[in-house]
Amino acid sequence: MKLLLVEDDKQNREFLYKAFNEQGYTVDTAEDGQQALLMATCEEHDIIILDRMLPKLDGLQVLAALRATGKRTPVLILSALDKVDERVAGLKAGGDDYLTKPFAFSELAIRVEKLINRPSPASEQNTTLEFENVRLDYRHHKAQVNGNTLTLQPKEFKLLHFLLDHKDKLVTRTLLFESVWEYNFDPGTNVIDVHIARLRKKLMQHHATVEIQTIRGVGYRLQKAQHNEQ
Repeated sequence: MKLLLVEDDKQNREFLYKAFNEQGYTVDTAEDGQQALLMATCEEHDIIILDRMLPKLDGLQVLAALRATGKRTPVLILSALDKVDERVAGLKAGGDDYLTKPFAFSELAIRVEKLINRPSPASEQNTTLEFENVRLDYRHHKAQVNGNTLTLQPKEFKLLHFLLDHKDKLVTRTLLFESVWEYNFDPGTNVIDVHIARLRKKLMQHHATVEIQTIRGVGYRLQKAQHNEQ
């Protein structure tokens, strides 16, 4: 996978370059908006990580110009500007995701992977997710374990959907708040823990061969159960 990293801060750029290289990405870098636009239009990349505040050309100017050329390369915006109107402006300009600084690299990596693997319109006809003996049909809002219906509340269904879509991957609490609850902030409640506990109980009651692992202080991972009841 080839990634274009646009970041004017040398320390951040070098850190992200090394981190993504270690994950197997081929990384091109640009340190200002003009260089970024030239590289983005003249070369092919699987994703672009674009800093919002750049010299010569602002990140949103780069993005608007890129989209004007017809390039549909996924773009994830990084920014210290965390107000809602700034996020909306970034998405309206053609951004596919928006992550505010400071951030954990693990979350950035998940978001990048999600954008790269985002289904094309042709593949969106497949409306089911399966993992071990768990099957979820999100078009018809049905969840099953071993063919038996799993009765879930709306947020439990959405939570299971998200975990299945990221099976075997670390999912941070921040990502769950944004994607399942549509919060752009931590409400300071145990709402995630409550729903995770309920979902775990229902999966266990139906003898699911998956489990939700807690990564203390970080988030969760849906994985194959390490041991099943006999």
